[in-house]
Amino acid sequence: MGIDKSEQFSGTDPFFDLSGSVAIVTGAAGGLGEDVAETLASRGASLLLCDLNEQGVAETAEKIAAATGQSVEYAVVNVCSVSDLNAMADKAMDRFGRIDILVNSAGINIPQEALDVTEEAWDKVLDINLKGSFFACQAVARHMVKQRSGKIINVSSQAGAVGLIRRAAYCSSKGAINNLTRELALEWAQYNINVNAVAPTFVETELTRHMFKEKEFREYVDANILFDRLAVPADVSAGILYLASHASDMVTGHILHIDGGWTVH
Repeated sequence: MGIDKSEQFSGTDPFFDLSGSVAIVTGAAGGLGEDVAETLASRGASLLLCDLNEQGVAETAEKIAAATGQSVEYAVVNVCSVSDLNAMADKAMDRFGRIDILVNSAGINIPQEALDVTEEAWDKVLDINLKGSFFACQAVARHMVKQRSGKIINVSSQAGAVGLIRRAAYCSSKGAINNLTRELALEWAQYNINVNAVAPTFVETELTRHMFKEKEFREYVDANILFDRLAVPADVSAGILYLASHASDMVTGHILHIDGGWTVH
């Protein structure tokens, strides 16, 4: 069974109260990013949701605003464009006056055997997963430095710690995200900015469900997750909520594995 969000995020625990905070979530048009955004809003955060899919991110923003009563804006952002990312941060500041949380949820995987990886696929995966995450961090941190506070959460993967078949580019990007997270934590602690990452196992969403129709691949995944299920978005959102909240004020440079035990092998 997955997490029942209505129970998991109910109550008034001050550690997890995000009232008055402002969060930016990239890759928010659906899937994990949408669930993360809904979770943060359910705890009181105002949101700027960002994605290249204008229709999808607009619909997500409208839905979350209606469900939570929070202020939710959206922006069309190509995370491979530094100018787009700078404009994203500026929009959040113009609208809300501060940025407290950044969740770098935008990402891509192009499964290929290592001998078949193309330059185009390699560049696309590294640009979105690594370049996009770094320059989003940079754009937002420039404002967090001035306010001397902030929580940055990168979405990494168990693939940053172990090898996964047909994922040479993806594993490379996520391993780099892990060490980038540590490096930024070192540089920005002096400004009271926490930089952490979550590293999920395979998460079942509409976008990933097709992968598990391949019997051999599903058996490979099931053999490595210690629990008898895939992760669901709420499993990851719970970890992100922790890292975005006051409960994690003494945590930085940490890679939180939400992998069902995959990496203990």
